Amino acid sequence: MKTSRTLRAAFLLLAGLVVPEAARAHVGPDLSWVAPDSLWNSPRALELVRQAREVRQSVTTDSTLRSYQADARGFVYFMLDRTDSGERTLVKADQVALEIFWRSPGDTRQRIVGLRDEEVLPTNIHYHLDHLTVVQDEFGDLIRIGDGDEVEAVLHPVAPGADRSYDYRLADSLTLSFAGAREPVRVYEIEVRPRNSRLPGFVGTISLDQATGALVRMNFSFTPASYVDPYLDYIRISLENALWLERHWLPFRQEAELRREVPVLDMLAGTVIRGRFRVSGYRFNDSLPDALFAQRSVLSAPALQRETFDFEEPLFSDLERAGLEPSVELSDVRTRVEELVRDQALSGLAPVRLFWRSVSEGLRFNRAEGLYLGMGTSVLLPNRLRARAHGGWSLGRRAASAELELSADVRDPNTRLSAHYSTPRDLGTHAGASGIVNTLASLGRRDYLDLFFETGVHASHRLGSSAEPHLELQLGLARQERAELVVDEPTNTAFRPVRDIEEGTHGSLAVRATWPAAATGWTTAAVAGAHRLNGRSWGRLDLSLSWTRNPPDGPINLALHTAAGTHIGSRIPPQSLYLLGGRSTLPGHDYRSLVGTQYWLVHGQAGVAVSRPWLELHLGAAGGGVGGLEAPPPGWSGATSPSARGSAWVGFDALWNVVTLDLAHGIGPQGRWEVIFAVSPRFHPWL
Repeated sequence: MKTSRTLRAAFLLLAGLVVPEAARAHVGPDLSWVAPDSLWNSPRALELVRQAREVRQSVTTDSTLRSYQADARGFVYFMLDRTDSGERTLVKADQVALEIFWRSPGDTRQRIVGLRDEEVLPTNIHYHLDHLTVVQDEFGDLIRIGDGDEVEAVLHPVAPGADRSYDYRLADSLTLSFAGAREPVRVYEIEVRPRNSRLPGFVGTISLDQATGALVRMNFSFTPASYVDPYLDYIRISLENALWLERHWLPFRQEAELRREVPVLDMLAGTVIRGRFRVSGYRFNDSLPDALFAQRSVLSAPALQRETFDFEEPLFSDLERAGLEPSVELSDVRTRVEELVRDQALSGLAPVRLFWRSVSEGLRFNRAEGLYLGMGTSVLLPNRLRARAHGGWSLGRRAASAELELSADVRDPNTRLSAHYSTPRDLGTHAGASGIVNTLASLGRRDYLDLFFETGVHASHRLGSSAEPHLELQLGLARQERAELVVDEPTNTAFRPVRDIEEGTHGSLAVRATWPAAATGWTTAAVAGAHRLNGRSWGRLDLSLSWTRNPPDGPINLALHTAAGTHIGSRIPPQSLYLLGGRSTLPGHDYRSLVGTQYWLVHGQAGVAVSRPWLELHLGAAGGGVGGLEAPPPGWSGATSPSARGSAWVGFDALWNVVTLDLAHGIGPQGRWEVIFAVSPRFHPWL
């Protein structure tokens, strides 16, 4: 895509500043490819669409199909979605069982006979009925979603008169295998785009049976003007029919995803509703009672019958198979739609919004900044780029900070460019607390940050999706400056001393390899980097391996995390050292009291649900150590001994596992008791 190539060119330009050889190998983006518009609205494409329209209208008069009834099973998920990383967090899961009915010439009814749900996080969401049912008529001539609250009336691409509103292009000829078909079926794939993208419209592909012209599949989204709800970011839909009685294409598989954000606020988080349904067990031409069709279009069995329905699969079975990430079909919808509209924005959200990456970017307190107040804005630029700017003022330092980031306006963009001025950075590899918890702790003179400040530029480019094994190249060039204690007189303070660093211009080049495996629970990551500061160079290698077993409906949760790192070179600057001790690493030891150029850490925890979702008890243990350093840097306190330290703790997670309270004891020299209050790490990026 043009946007991706533009960002890649800018990324390579920045690479030339840090690694000149990289810039010489690439003189700029390849802009020679242009989508062939000459094939739009060819006579053949228009003839296929006309034939599909006639076939679609003739279904209601086909005497061989008088009626059908079938069974449908579906799963509906409500999730939190991080824009910056693509990570999703399940909030609620529903499982649905339906009976569906149809009779000529086009009457449809559905009956919800089974419905159960479970909340993983607290929510009061209520779905529109069409999120809990299936589409029987391919949406009719006017596509309506959410009872008209989400999409009101978008013209179907093969409805009468649609060729005056849409462009069509014959894209491919495919052979597909479908349920109910004895042999693979040949289909034509036709791309569809609106002639006026500023109006409500369908954007995507339709697949037509080559033998009959019947509509086989639709993968599509909408133009931004289609969305009635100002909270809607996008809707993506994939519908697939199957061939029955070797003649009739009827609903088989359906999937839809709706994403929302706050219209005036870009906080790098949204909510997603995703539904997946399959239809089977067709029975044809049975007599259906008139009374059934005299009632409303969606009926519901009594509550007791719905709740006691004997589902064939567990509530979370589909989630264990497919995970929370978009399916292949929905990912293909996104890719094809972006290709069709090229540089036009697809989101229904406002192009300019307020922006905070987290709550702490608006308000925070710590010993190196004092009280900090900040505000940002997010702006959609030409070529579907998104600029996010943020600035603020530290009352303690009496200094400003600012950051500007440029990326593609897509979920989890693979290329990012940023420039920052006097922005805070934390020492160490493991954050001690979330932003809100650290602010509250700092008010009580316990600050878990060790800050220094950077002014410079940074770029990253990822090869592959974040949900799959991928590589990421990271480049940085920044001036690093020390922090000072600003909230108390240095001679009379209850805070830990501020750790000093070596000031100078720091250049870095790093490659990160990640192997996520959602199905097994394992995630492996390795980061290799080359660094340079004040004419001195060194290397660094970090490895981590994590495994979790946390089924939403399981009685036992397990987690294991191992990490290790080492430096290659001598005279490593203080800001690159590893720090262990205290919360998040070795509870029960003084916070960040172990310092080294090498480290290892192992964490394990097992939890048992006592009263889901209110309370879960857990036991945990950890071990770790540092090495490679004879003494701490000047002005630093801490131990450099390579002897191992350990920790053990008991505690509970409460309120949907959002908050944690632990009683820990350190094992080894200076081990002690420690009480730790924390928020689940999955919410740290927003706090």
